[in-house]
Amino acid sequence: MSQTIYVATTNPGKLRDFAAAAASRSKLQIVPLPGLGSIPAPSEDEPDFEGNAKRKAVYYSRFAPGEIVIADDSGLEVDALDGAPGVRSARYADDMNFDHPGATDERNNQCLLAQLATASVTSRLARYRCALAAASGGACLLTADGAVQGEILSHPRGSGGFGYDPLFYLPELGQTMAEISLTVKDRLSHRGLAFRRLLSLLAEIGE
Repeated sequence: MSQTIYVATTNPGKLRDFAAAAASRSKLQIVPLPGLGSIPAPSEDEPDFEGNAKRKAVYYSRFAPGEIVIADDSGLEVDALDGAPGVRSARYADDMNFDHPGATDERNNQCLLAQLATASVTSRLARYRCALAAASGGACLLTADGAVQGEILSHPRGSGGFGYDPLFYLPELGQTMAEISLTVKDRLSHRGLAFRRLLSLLAEIGE
């Protein structure tokens, strides 16, 4: 019997990551929450990723009675910036009043580079974090998280991925997150790790 899990996001990069993580489960369908674009978004003002993920999952699950809805909150933490941009990763350039032309991802990347302009190479350690929450009927069922360690380069590399991927360097592979294949990204990315953990937990409560 197939199972459908609704994802509370329209971000094509995130949807691609979720689909890749679920590819090995032939009876599992991962689809965007129907009508998501017309639903007013909830505030995301929790102090951590898990809080925001739970808030979004619980909120959006009320629009799909009887179904499981998952939501994520993820971002980049840079040691030299005391963990910034953190939960504000998607809005970093706006928060910093960074004036730069281009799409949001490009502005955020350039803003990050500007903030790190005086940082030494050894202080460019960073990590991607992802928190996922599953909810149904306005109640949170469970949460899971994942993280991947890396470094921030001084210039972008690669055309794949999204967000800060062109700057997020994986020393063990010698590539950025924007240079690796989707298969490799699913295996080691913060979102892939969190999603597989979430699916395992969901399977346990469904037994």
